[in-house]
Amino acid sequence: MIQRIQTVYLAVVVLLAGALPFWLNLWTDAGGEAVYARQELLISIAFYTSAALALFALLGFKNRKNQFVLNRVNMLLNLFLLGFFVYRALNLSGETSVSEKGIGMLIPVFSIVFLVMANKAIKKDEDLVKSVDRLR
Repeated sequence: MIQRIQTVYLAVVVLLAGALPFWLNLWTDAGGEAVYARQELLISIAFYTSAALALFALLGFKNRKNQFVLNRVNMLLNLFLLGFFVYRALNLSGETSVSEKGIGMLIPVFSIVFLVMANKAIKKDEDLVKSVDRLR
């Protein structure tokens, strides 16, 4: 089952959450310095946790129900990250603390999209297995 499409989607989430936030800036502060995820401890922990959950779901391909649950938890974590970024962008906008938003703030959105697509593929596989079991 490692050759399924959800493997590709989960691998993309691992790369998105595990590597990109540390290369792409999240925002630029009023001093003109780019802020990355590695400079904020809680944000980096959340991104690493998201990557680890996606990796565990990727490696647990034999248990589709567990994969589905791990993806749901990962979606909640990414929604938390997205909410934090939206809060940060709206409340601290202008020249107060955040002057320019970076592309790194969109990483949770892309992660959620790929997790939803992976869950649809997992559900499709689960339905296929159930339909074959009915024929026996």
